[in-house]
Amino acid sequence: MLLSTDGIILRSRTLGNDDQIYTILTRKKGVITAFGRNRKKITRGMGSALELFTYSNFVLFYNKERYTIDRADSNKVFFGIRGDIEKVSLASYLSELLIELAPEEGEESEDYLRLFLNSLAMLEHGKRSVHFIKPLFELRVLSMAGYMPDLLGCVSCGECEGRQLWFLPESGSIVCENCRAAYNGQTQIQLTPGEFAAMRHIIYSPMESLFSFTLSDEGLRRLSSITEYYLCHQLGKTFVSLEFYRTLLPQQ
Repeated sequence: MLLSTDGIILRSRTLGNDDQIYTILTRKKGVITAFGRNRKKITRGMGSALELFTYSNFVLFYNKERYTIDRADSNKVFFGIRGDIEKVSLASYLSELLIELAPEEGEESEDYLRLFLNSLAMLEHGKRSVHFIKPLFELRVLSMAGYMPDLLGCVSCGECEGRQLWFLPESGSIVCENCRAAYNGQTQIQLTPGEFAAMRHIIYSPMESLFSFTLSDEGLRRLSSITEYYLCHQLGKTFVSLEFYRTLLPQQ
């Protein structure tokens, strides 16, 4: 059976001497693994369509519960990312998050694909920095995958306006200054009004306006620490690509 779908290469590795295995986030089938027979021949015939972070249209042959790439034509190559090690490193981390959190084979992944493509486009053209994209992507993809924190109001009294707020990453909720004593056994991260507004925007805004909020450099740095802590706690793991990305950042 042949299947045509758009998708983006998240990971590739060599199998033996001639074959390649690709992890692809597809629009129609979620994250799939596809084989490329005769690596030199298939790369020569399809050019950049099979390179990392390339958005392509794939024609896949499905047989015996396995996908093989029959043809691939590139739609978009993010050349502006490849020459920047921070951007490449962040893109690798975001790819690893998608492999972990996006729907597996058989489910549509339109929103995940759109989020990744928009993030890469913002990075490529310098419209948003790596420091902006990282916490946005972490919190949004977690929310899409079922780990959305409840930021509507204090977990105890429901209020949030005009009060100091603390984020509880273990439960994914917030607590106000009047109620926080009851949660002394949990990690509490104080949020500035700007950080709280940014987190709510990332979680609740439509995709069309997702990248439109503003926050200071210090606010973005703190927000990145908050979303990273929340992600690693909720998933119970860290990522090799994240560890490498951290090594590229200036020491605080």
